[in-house]
Amino acid sequence: MKRNGILNAELSGALATLGHTDLIMVVDAGFPIPRDAHRVDLAIAENLPDLRTVLGLLSDELVVEGVVRAEDVTTNNPRLDEWIQGRFTDAEFTTRTHADMLGELAQQAKVIVRTGAFEPWGNIGLYCGVDVPRWFHGDGIVAPDYYASKL
Repeated sequence: MKRNGILNAELSGALATLGHTDLIMVVDAGFPIPRDAHRVDLAIAENLPDLRTVLGLLSDELVVEGVVRAEDVTTNNPRLDEWIQGRFTDAEFTTRTHADMLGELAQQAKVIVRTGAFEPWGNIGLYCGVDVPRWFHGDGIVAPDYYASKL
């Protein structure tokens, strides 16, 4: 039996398929997930599970180098934006239009995790990164300049 971390078999398995630069989206209960997307549906009832719980668990399991959210989050749901920035401190943050989040990014996502969140603009994209110290630690290996600050 697994001791800790994400216990949901489908979500745990989906996370194991992710590689550097892959996009995983964590979305609210009403998100229009594309038919052909790899959907992991965790929604049970309103706010079960909530967005922050799922994002928090993912932040413990994944190396995240980028976070994308709708530009509306920064102005219309600043508490969510503040929480996300506090949770993913090493990530680069970008914004896209709400329409891009629902359309283009949803099409690009390798995995989409549906939560029970009833939260405005509660759709967040996470770009997977690399554990720089573990990858660039060997004898004679030089990390690229853009990773130097993470060593």
